[in-house]
Amino acid sequence: MQAWTCWATCRSRRCGRPFARPSRSSGRVLRRTIWIPRRMGSRPPWPRPEESEKLPVYADPTEGVTVQAPLLRAWTVALLEKIGTPGDIAADVAEILVSADRRGIASHGTARLPSYVALVEAGVMDPAARPRVDRERAALARIDANNGWGHHASRFAIDWAIERARSTGSATAIVHNSNHYGIAGWYALRAAEAGMIGFSVTNASPLVAPTRALRALLGTNPIAIAAPAGHFGAFCLDMATSTVPVGRIEVAKRRGESLPVGWAIGADGRPATTPDEAQAGALLPLGGLEETAGYKGYGLSLAVDILSGVLGDATFGPNIIGLFRPEAPSDLGHAFWVIDPAAFEEPGAFEQRLERLLDQLVAADTVPDAPGRVLIPGEPEAEAERRSDARGITIDAQHHASLVELAEANGVAFPDISPNG
Repeated sequence: MQAWTCWATCRSRRCGRPFARPSRSSGRVLRRTIWIPRRMGSRPPWPRPEESEKLPVYADPTEGVTVQAPLLRAWTVALLEKIGTPGDIAADVAEILVSADRRGIASHGTARLPSYVALVEAGVMDPAARPRVDRERAALARIDANNGWGHHASRFAIDWAIERARSTGSATAIVHNSNHYGIAGWYALRAAEAGMIGFSVTNASPLVAPTRALRALLGTNPIAIAAPAGHFGAFCLDMATSTVPVGRIEVAKRRGESLPVGWAIGADGRPATTPDEAQAGALLPLGGLEETAGYKGYGLSLAVDILSGVLGDATFGPNIIGLFRPEAPSDLGHAFWVIDPAAFEEPGAFEQRLERLLDQLVAADTVPDAPGRVLIPGEPEAEAERRSDARGITIDAQHHASLVELAEANGVAFPDISPNG
């Protein structure tokens, strides 16, 4: 519990405590021996019950407020500048966070600002750090985020890959020494907006138990793939490699609901049927239990960690410090790939064929009682984005309260809002 005492202290001021970087393979300390994280597994990688009630995500939006995206973006920039983030970096971070809110992915938007600010106050993330290319060869680059904003370093990386792919046909950029980067889909969509195919993956702190394992050893390790798709705008698959996100467990706990078999396991390794059991154990990979092919999700999660953490020389697997815990830097790894279809044929030909394929899918006959036609991955988020731009972004009551508290603590007035309903 020592770390949680430090967390409470660090939220109000920098704790100034030095830290060491654990070995990416064994947990031993590299380069300097100052501080070593406590033994893995000494505490489940979940929020404590009293913290879970305060999480500003997955709440009922009808109880919240509405704020216009430009105002929320400008306020976020001002807040980030107040804690030491240069203006151009703050603009990148704000753009990506507000994009998540606009697309209805509140768990990865401005709701995370209190956690980010706490990391800066604890001295374990450098808000002014700038990424640099530390290794480069033709269409490949490894980028050091210098323990700065994952969003800014990742935008730098995907832009490098897009620009390089214009001349080489494809490019790969890998980021290490980084932090949480928000929604994976933003970076893949940036390539799609440039007429290219984009891939984005990242590793994360361990919340998922590999098939047959008793405890969490891998992250939810998301995958995003996007491509230009004619009148559909873009195809955008953005998914975690776990069966459900941790927020679904938190919602079930608040509502007093039981859990379906296949979402999580308890501390004893058996299927969790209550949120308390799940919070004492681990999430299951996509597919759930072994008999329902959960090993496929486990393989996907591991592949993401190999490509982003292991290949990128970042921390990986069970060695990753919790994303929003102030003991030491997360040292996350991200990986990006860009393919320019115009390298294979005339520009636009690929997009036309993809549009034709998607037209065939949405025209498919549906099963009885289907709520509508077949959807294309990314369509619900794109519709949420259009709705947010027209009517404003819906922020639930807990999310709004956390931002107002943050605004007051840092002397940056929160923008005007209107109640929902």
